[in-house]
Amino acid sequence: MSGEAPAQKATMKAIVYDRYGSPDVLDLRELDLPVVTDGGVLVRIHAASVNPLDWYSMTGTPYVARMGAGLRRPKSERLGVDFAGTVEAVGRDVTRFQPGDEVFGGSSGAFAEYVCARADRMVLKPANLTFEQAAAVPVAGLTALQGLRDKGHIQPGHKVLINGASGGVGTFAVQIAKSFGAEVTGVCSTRNVDMVRSLGADQVIDYTQEDFTRSQRRYDLMLDIAGSRSWSECKRVLGSHATVVIVGGPKTNRLLGPISHVVGMRLASLRASQKVTFFISQMSQADLAVLHDLLEAGTVTPVVERSHQLSETPEALRYLGEGHAQGKLVISV
Repeated sequence: MSGEAPAQKATMKAIVYDRYGSPDVLDLRELDLPVVTDGGVLVRIHAASVNPLDWYSMTGTPYVARMGAGLRRPKSERLGVDFAGTVEAVGRDVTRFQPGDEVFGGSSGAFAEYVCARADRMVLKPANLTFEQAAAVPVAGLTALQGLRDKGHIQPGHKVLINGASGGVGTFAVQIAKSFGAEVTGVCSTRNVDMVRSLGADQVIDYTQEDFTRSQRRYDLMLDIAGSRSWSECKRVLGSHATVVIVGGPKTNRLLGPISHVVGMRLASLRASQKVTFFISQMSQADLAVLHDLLEAGTVTPVVERSHQLSETPEALRYLGEGHAQGKLVISV
């Protein structure tokens, strides 16, 4: 009895991991192409980018996070969030996008050739950006925007201190703070001083040469990305009603991670007139649209230090883990 051979399933390459650990646990495998959901968009990924979030997911740290991510091994085998690419297909409930659209946004499992992402977690890519530049934006750009605007309540004329100005979030924060009309001081290492100044920072402090907590300046808002200083040190340079927004911290505490720094800062500042707050950014289509407009106008330009191939994702994460990345690291698919 003869008949047609069964059709082969469409496949793609993706980075997967089935245990926590160093970048060595990552593997490039062949997987089935994602199924398009009613409210989803199938995107052919041209570029993705790495974030500290990916490092924490890969290593399973801080350990407290395993309560939701999986105690012994990760519940999800996929990694990556930021993506930029071309729409291949849309679900029946999607009206905003159509095949051929160039988009960027966020979705779990972005270290792959394709992803099925929610339509409300992406926007059209500005025509003046490459896919690599657009992929660098979502998590870091949203963290900077929401941290400064929603938690820091930034206003024109505010004096803003960005501790960790040369990394992924920091490079966006310098430019976004300037777009709000703030006076910006960036803190970074020697090799990044010129770059941070080129982004528009009014003052740049090289922390290897000067202790910013001993400055005579007083700030209305501090975006603390590095998480390198204590409350007793930071309060010396804060105005009487300043806000400290913590978006990062040291990785030395494997149980609590940055949470230990946040708790320490909050407890130490309980009786102070200044406010200390911590947050994790949310993927928001409305805020991606805000970033789109800033990018399209040239007000904000992504800083990309290196580009890696999909198979080189472990190397990109290893470099990120060293803590010296300048701007963003991109995965070119």
